[in-house]
Order: sequence, then structure tokens, then C-alpha cells
Amino acid sequence: MLLGEGFMNVAIVMAGFAAKLGAPNAVIGLLPAIAQGGWMLPQLYVASRARPLTHKLPLYRSAATVRTVTYLIMVACAAFLTDWPALCLTVFLIAMMINALASGVSGLPWLEVVSKTVPSERRAWFFGTRNLYGGLLAFASGLGVRWILGSDLGFPYNYALIFLLGTLAFTAGYAIFGRVDEPADKPLPPANFREELRSIPDSLADPALRAFLNVRLLLAFAAVGEPFYAVYALRDLGYPALSLGTFVMATTAAAPLSNVGWQRLAERKGSRRILRYAAAFAALAPLTALLAGHFGWPPVAYGLVFVLSSVAVQGFNLGHTNHLLNISPEGQRSRYIGTLNTLVGVALFAPVLGGLVADRWGYTPLFVGSALLYLLAWQACSFLRRDA
Repeated sequence: MLLGEGFMNVAIVMAGFAAKLGAPNAVIGLLPAIAQGGWMLPQLYVASRARPLTHKLPLYRSAATVRTVTYLIMVACAAFLTDWPALCLTVFLIAMMINALASGVSGLPWLEVVSKTVPSERRAWFFGTRNLYGGLLAFASGLGVRWILGSDLGFPYNYALIFLLGTLAFTAGYAIFGRVDEPADKPLPPANFREELRSIPDSLADPALRAFLNVRLLLAFAAVGEPFYAVYALRDLGYPALSLGTFVMATTAAAPLSNVGWQRLAERKGSRRILRYAAAFAALAPLTALLAGHFGWPPVAYGLVFVLSSVAVQGFNLGHTNHLLNISPEGQRSRYIGTLNTLVGVALFAPVLGGLVADRWGYTPLFVGSALLYLLAWQACSFLRRDA
């Protein structure tokens, strides 16, 4: 699935596609907001529905089917609707929203199955290894993106081909995970969405969850600048479109290499230390983008922005998941996952505000504000539970 994410990278490939269609920054900021916020928002509802299920994989398979259909719609948008940019963007965004909501439905079953099949002491190894080999495949997708965008295949068919390759990779990943032999859960009494909402204060009575929520909210708001690294390079710095392939390669090359370090750090120091270091790397990315613009760096050097961002994202992915699973009490895992992801999901729409800031005042205040918020998140990590 990480191979598919390379072809369908929201902050680079999809943002470049939207910029090519002339989308304003507020709309470009909506892309990662939809992808990430849509993934998290339905999870409290899903937690209530999944609670009495002894097996979660059927729910995962249904959501995966919906996601495949929406990816095909995105391919069709790129191939046939770009002569009408407003219509193309509208249909594309609707397909993204449905896809993101379906991913939110599949996300909780995915975590539940992983938690049942991978012992807690092996989870850091599992996620690190998954990200390592997935990152190597995703690097190949960066080569593909660069070759396609630099070939004679013109717009919009170049993007349609990229999206089609991503769709094929995702579909294969869904099919493989859908065949996992899932152990049965103990039946739990059914719950409804209102009960899950009423349970939020009880879940947040746990100081470990409250501290983690504070960190996640700060990181969500700090990510306001991430969707605009590629757009800034294309629009303000004048880099060619094939540079997007270079940026995907930088992102995906850094991922497997950094995962080796993150995995060792997780095994020795725990998830709290990972999140703190990742926040520091993330704060450097927007500042590096401003330095590149000020000194006129070439596209290859500007790739350092995506290296820093990728290293940080891999740390966050490993640290977030590991920390949440480790602080969730047995029998309350779905409720903790649903509570945290639903509350954080609302904050992940902050990049839309980032787009409005960029449209009105430019990228400098946006990137500086992003770096400051990452530093605040770094400080908030000191309150996380140390043994998780």
C-alpha cells in the first residue's frame, strides 16, 4: 500500500495536479485535510459499530472496495474532465472525501487486526519493517512519477496514468491484507454512537490519553504548511513539473532509511522519545523551504525539505500508533482509538486555514507559524507517559 501512496502522494502529486488545474491555495490545503481528517472523523462511530463484532476483517474488506471505486473515479477525472477545471476539482474532491471516510472505516479494523496478530513487544519491529520495505517500493513510484511527468505524455494523461498505477497498487494491498487469518475477539455488548460520545469524558479522564491528545492536536495544527512545500516550489520558485518526481523520490528514499533508526529508538527509548525527535525534524522542514527560496536552491537541493518532512512523518506514524496501542487498556482499545482520532480529525482541517494565509500573506508567515507550532508540540511531548 505504501507503493500506492507514492503514486497518490497527497502533498506532492495530488497537490501538483490541483495546482495545474489552477486551484487556489485554500483548495490545495483541503486535499490533505480531506485525506487525514476524513480518515479520523468516522472512527468513533466505527468503534461503536465494530464493538460487538468478533471479526473485524469483513468491515475492512467492504471499506476497501469503496476505496478502490473512488480511486478509479479520480483516474477518470484526470483523463476526461480537465477541460472543465471547476467540475474536475469538484468531482475529484468528492471522490477523495468518500475515499477518506472509507479509509476511516477500514483504519480501526486494520489496527485491531494488527494488535491481535502482532504481540505488543514486536509492534515497533512490525511497523518499522513494514515501513522499511514499503518505503523501498514507494521510492520506485517516485522514479515512475518523475519519468511519466518528464515524458512526452502530456497533461492530463500523465496524471491519469500515475493515478491508475496508484489504484492498482492499493487494490493489491487491500486484497493481501484482507486474507489475514484473524483471531476471534471475545464478544462485547453492542454500543451505539451516542454512548460512544458520552464515553469521551470517561476516556479523557486517563491522563495518559489527555497528554497524547494535546500532542496530536498541536501536531495537526503544525502541519498547516506541509501541503504547500510542492506548490511553493512550482509557483514561487518556478521548478518544472518533473521536479515532483524528485520530491517523491526524496520523500520515499528517506522513509526506509529513517525507519531503521526510528525502529531502534522505539525498542530502546519508547514512543515518547520518537515523537519528540520527529517534532524537531518536522520544524526544520518549513524553515528549510524558506532558506531554499531565499538562496535560490535548485530542485535537487530543495528535496531536503521533503527528506526532513518524510523523516518526521515516519517517526510520527510509528510513534503515534505504538503509543496509542500501548496506553489503551484491554477491552477499551477501540474506544480509545475512536475517541482520539475523532477529536484530532477535526483539527486536521487546519491546512485549509494555511491556504487562506498563503493566499493573503504569502508562504513566509505560513511556514514560520508551522515551525513554531512544531516546537510547541516538541515541548508537549515531555508530558507523555514514559513507559508507553
